[in-house]
Amino acid sequence: MERTFCMIKPEGVQRGLIGAILNRLENKGYRIVALKMLKMTREMAAKHYAEHQGKPFYEELINHITSGPVVAMVLEGKDVITGLRKLMGATNPIEAEPGTIRGDYATEIGENVIHGADSASSASREIDIYFTQEEIGE
Repeated sequence: MERTFCMIKPEGVQRGLIGAILNRLENKGYRIVALKMLKMTREMAAKHYAEHQGKPFYEELINHITSGPVVAMVLEGKDVITGLRKLMGATNPIEAEPGTIRGDYATEIGENVIHGADSASSASREIDIYFTQEEIGE
C-alpha cells in the first residue's frame, strides 16, 4: 500500500470542514494512519515550501500556512497519491470540478482548503516534517 501526506489548511480548519474532508477521504477508501492538529512554525513552513523559496509568492505562502491550526495526516491506500490529487481537484478552485474537495469548498487559489503531496518523494519528505515513525500506525 502506498502512503501520502495530506493537510487541511488553516481556512479549512477555521471554516469547520475537518469532519467533511476526513469523511470524503475515508469514504474513498483511504486509511488515516496518522493524524494531528498543529500550529505550524515558520521553520516547519519553510521546510514544507522549500521548493518555492525565492519565488514572489513564497512569503505569502508562509504567512498563510502559519496563520492558524492545520490538520496534518498520513493516508494509506492503493494509488493514494494520484487518487488524492484527483479527489482534491485543481489547485485553482475556479478550475476544480464540482464534487472535488476544492471544487466544493475552496474559494480562491490562495485558500484552497487542502494540500496533498504530488509525488512519492514529496510524500516521504512531507511525512518526515510532520510525523515521527512512532506516530504512524501500522
